[in-house]
Amino acid sequence: MPKELLDSKDMDRTITRMAHEILEKNRGVERVCLVGIQRGGVYLAKRLAEKIKLIEGRDVPVGALDIALYRDDLNIRKEYPAVRKTDIPFEITGQVVVLVDDVLFTGRSIRAAMDALMDIGRPARIELAVLIDRGHRELPVRADFVGRNIPTSHEENIGVEFSEEGGKDRVVLNQE
Repeated sequence: MPKELLDSKDMDRTITRMAHEILEKNRGVERVCLVGIQRGGVYLAKRLAEKIKLIEGRDVPVGALDIALYRDDLNIRKEYPAVRKTDIPFEITGQVVVLVDDVLFTGRSIRAAMDALMDIGRPARIELAVLIDRGHRELPVRADFVGRNIPTSHEENIGVEFSEEGGKDRVVLNQE
């Protein structure tokens, strides 16, 4: 049975804080864009952009990045990964790209995302924003903006649910 770690109000407060941290570190949003990793990262990026607009009164470009074909486990997976849409309708060269994902675990998805971004353009800087950091890195990846640090065991799994997918906003801990 999943244990709820964050409810919708907790998630909203956490996302608001993350938006403030992004604004503070970048001294506004002059050259900032958000790129969410499909799927959960895209929902989170859009919400961060909404919060930033409420706080700063300015729109931040938001894009969606699919990393399926950049994964380093393509040759060992039993199933071919589902390929989703990459949609970045703005120039990222010279911009501060805040890469957004829902859960940071081994760091391999982030490495794949950075490879995909570099095929699109050459950002001035890439920053990483994650809702949940659960530990267990296999690569030297660290998030610049972390909603919550939730250490887990390898037998546990973090699930982030978004209302955009038809449920309710929440973060749950599952035993595998």
